[in-house]
Amino acid sequence: MKDTKQVRIGMVNFINTAPIYEVWKKTVHRPDWRIIAAAPRELNRMLYAEELDLGCVSSYEYAVHPQQYSILADLSISASGPVGSVFLFSRRDPEALSDKLVLLSSQSQTSVSLVKIILEEFYGILPRYIVGSALEPRPAHGVCDAVLAIGDEALRLLDSDAYPIRLDLGEVWHQHTGLPFVFALWTVRSEFCQAEAEQLGAIHRELLRCLDEGRRNLSTISREVAPRIPMTPEACYRYLQSIEYDFGPEKREALSRFYNYLINRKEADPAALPLKIYQ
Repeated sequence: MKDTKQVRIGMVNFINTAPIYEVWKKTVHRPDWRIIAAAPRELNRMLYAEELDLGCVSSYEYAVHPQQYSILADLSISASGPVGSVFLFSRRDPEALSDKLVLLSSQSQTSVSLVKIILEEFYGILPRYIVGSALEPRPAHGVCDAVLAIGDEALRLLDSDAYPIRLDLGEVWHQHTGLPFVFALWTVRSEFCQAEAEQLGAIHRELLRCLDEGRRNLSTISREVAPRIPMTPEACYRYLQSIEYDFGPEKREALSRFYNYLINRKEADPAALPLKIYQ
């Protein structure tokens, strides 16, 4: 049974959340606020299953279950151009991937939907898709012509020469739409918004404070988290500089554009638009 005194907060366990999460771990001392760190797909599942009250989850999750959630204002994981950790690694030019085998990351449905939009809508091709780990493809998968990798997995694959062509999906989206791409949102269960407005306001303020402090101390944070990949602190710093965490008007327009694609492809609930923002 859920402990009603404890708020369950989901945090993506990739280093792109480090400017928030590293500060939170050091400065927020609230035993009644429990952080649960996991990959985006697992956090999506937990939020929908009422195992979380709020969390940093894939943008896709809100699109398919909008009645259950509100979007927390002012926060996202997004990029205006290259994001540096969401790639289609390929042995062929994207135009040559029609009917070829493409391995999709099992970690985030947002990036899976994004790569399908890019390949099918922007390039006009239809590959054959399978789902698995880009770092540990099973023999049953056969030889993949391309793999979608995200987060820390993508950062590790950047050092591999197995796939000479690398499409940064944030960059390709920006080239075709002129907009940023919103990969993750801070999403809150609707009943928590209603029942715990004061708690939610306090958590929101702490998240924004942690982000502000984290961005001011990005060099230090980069040195601390770079060994997880591993990558150099300098490369980590450049990567974290490319991540954006706001959710202003342009980001909302970009998310709405993505949701329109999903709705037209019958992958999302039309009730996802207009966006429901909790201020």
